[in-house]
Parts: sequence; C-alpha cells; structure tokens
Amino acid sequence: MLDLSSFDLNAIDAEFIDDPYPTLAQLRRDAPVHHNADSSVFLTRHDDCLATYRSRDMLSDKTEAFGAKFGECPLKVHHTTSLIFNDPPYHTTVRKLIAGAFTPRKLAEMERLIEGIVDRLLDRVEDLGELDLIADFGMMLPTEIISFMLGVPEDYRAKLRGYSIAILGALDPVVPAQRMAAGNKAVEEFGAILSDLIDHRRANPDGAGEGEVLESLIFGEHDGRRLTQEELVQNCIFLLNAGHETTTSLVGNSVGLFLDHPDQHRRLLDDPSLVGTAVEECLRVESPLQIGNRLAGEDIALPSGTVIPKGTYIHTSIAAANRDPDVFDNPDSFDIARKPNPHIAFITGIHVCLGASLARMEGKIALGRFFERFPKLAANGPRERLGLARFRGYTSLPIRVK
Repeated sequence: MLDLSSFDLNAIDAEFIDDPYPTLAQLRRDAPVHHNADSSVFLTRHDDCLATYRSRDMLSDKTEAFGAKFGECPLKVHHTTSLIFNDPPYHTTVRKLIAGAFTPRKLAEMERLIEGIVDRLLDRVEDLGELDLIADFGMMLPTEIISFMLGVPEDYRAKLRGYSIAILGALDPVVPAQRMAAGNKAVEEFGAILSDLIDHRRANPDGAGEGEVLESLIFGEHDGRRLTQEELVQNCIFLLNAGHETTTSLVGNSVGLFLDHPDQHRRLLDDPSLVGTAVEECLRVESPLQIGNRLAGEDIALPSGTVIPKGTYIHTSIAAANRDPDVFDNPDSFDIARKPNPHIAFITGIHVCLGASLARMEGKIALGRFFERFPKLAANGPRERLGLARFRGYTSLPIRVK
C-alpha cells in the first residue's frame, strides 16, 4: 500500500509508468483530489475530470507554465502556438480552420485511403510472419496517413515518429535535459520541413493529393482571419503529434490487450461486428493519452465537493477516470462488448479531440482487417513500454502471425 502523502506526480518513477493502475486506484479511493508538492492537484475520479473538462472557467493556455518549464526555446513556441494549449478566441479560430480537415467529405476520402494503406501494410506483415507490431505496422499506419494529410514526401516519413515522441516527451512531468534538447531539435527540424511544404502548396494550390488538408489550412478563413506562417507550422506539428503517437499506441495497446485476453480475441473473431465497441474498450482500458491539464480561471467546485482555488494547476488522470468503479462495472476487466462506455480518452468540452472520428475509423479498419487476415496471433518476445507518464504505449511489441 502506497503512502499517498509522499506521492508526487512530478517525481514518479519507472514502476508507476510501467503499471500506474494500482496507484491510481488507491488515489481515486483515498485521495481523489491529491495535492502535489508544487501545489498542483491530481484528479482521479471520472466526474471530477469530466467537470474540469466541461467547465468554461478552466483554462488551457500554458504560456506562463511553459515559460517556466521550457524557457525561450522552440518547444515553448510550439506548445504555446498550437491549438491544444490555447483558449478562445485564438482556440476558436484555429479549431474552426483545422475542422476543415475532418469534414464528412474529407473523412470519406480518408476512409478509402486508410483501407488501402492498411491492406498494403498487411501484405508486408504476411511476408514477415514474425514482426515488431510497433515498427512494422503500428508506427507505419499513422506515418502514411499523416504524410498524406500534410503532403509530406516519402523521404521524410521515417523521421516522423521520432519527431513526435521527442516533442511529446517534453510534456512529461519530469523532463531530463537530454529529452528537452531532443524536443527542441525536433521542433526546429520538422518546422523547417513544414515551412517549405507550406510555401510549395501556397504557390501550387492545385497540386494537393487525395486526403491532403494543407491547402484548406493555408487558405481557410474564420471571421476574415487566416493562420500566419508560424501558426501554420506549429499547428501542423500539432496534427502530427495528435494523430501519430496516439494512433500507434491505440493499435499497439489494443493488440497487447488481445494477447493478454485470448477469450476476448476469440470473441472478436467469432463476431467481427464487435470491432467498434472493441476499439472503445481498448481506448478505455489503455488510453493512449493518460494525463491532461487545466488551469483554474476561477474558484471551481468539483462534484466530489472540493473547491479548487483560482490559479490552481490541475492534472486530470484520464487513465484513472476510465477505470472509475462508480461509472464502469468491473472497471479493470476487458470487455469488448461493453455498453455504455463513457470513457474520456478523447477528453470532452471545447477541447474534445478534433480527430476522434478519424481515430475511431483508423482503429476499426486497422484492427478489423488485421484480425480478419491473421486470426492466429502469438507473442514472440518481451514487450517494451514507451517510458512516458503522459502517453501510454509500446516501443516494441514482437508478435508472430499465421
């Protein structure tokens, strides 16, 4: 049993990252509004996290916090310019413009594109027989999708996951100097590539391929306002990060869960129509995004009765909320037919994930076709976790298919 008085989210260790759920369960039960050493709070109950995301008095702007964390550097420029860490009116403008990438027409284009990408990748999986699911499938799927969306040439695609992990890794509560340097380098390098791509598409607006959204971002307007070059670059990096590591982790975490629960694997094989609810359950049990953040813009009364003072920095545990026994029956069980399933893997409120429909589509196509093509699945070596607190996934997941 953990001494909760000594728990500090800003000083977590590898044991917590490997398996956070026992600690989160204890916090949710005994200290659902936990105070860290820096006076920030860590919320672990579903209703408290939900209320935090839905409150208009909760702020996402991190200019001050990131200034203290990063100093003046490319990481600060990125994270204070991208959609996710901003509030209205800037957030409203950028969200409206990026939403053009996820219209029903664009999603229909993307569905055809994703099916083709998945089938080509599965041909390669069949040739391999033994593979690392992350390197040989999970990572390559979003790389191809995001590359089409942003018009990234094939020469650069192998670098995308490295950029994404380096930039996202700097958001962890504890960031070593080496990881900070890697994040800054990734922002600079990928930003330069994107700036060139944006200049090219601005000069050649009719050259966009199927699934590309760069043109709509460049020329789109909201209330007469277009994105500046810097805003375009940083929000394209955001699109990479939002759609890349999370999709890789959705696929990897899902296959890992089916390896650990052969009864549910058999259930899906017997009834492929369950793939939609299976994706939702995978998102709940092993959420790719584990921790969110907000800043209290006013005093906030949580459903649990605690009042969070104005100015308090809040960490929301998506992982703990998605296993709250007050909301989910048998929350630690993996049930691919679970209904209802009000998980918050995509958050909610004005910052609800713009790409949620695309992510669900990717998950259903990738997992559905994968298990249809390869019904026999086996582990083929030890797995390696990503090693981040905020994002949960694998760096390696060796498997064998038949």
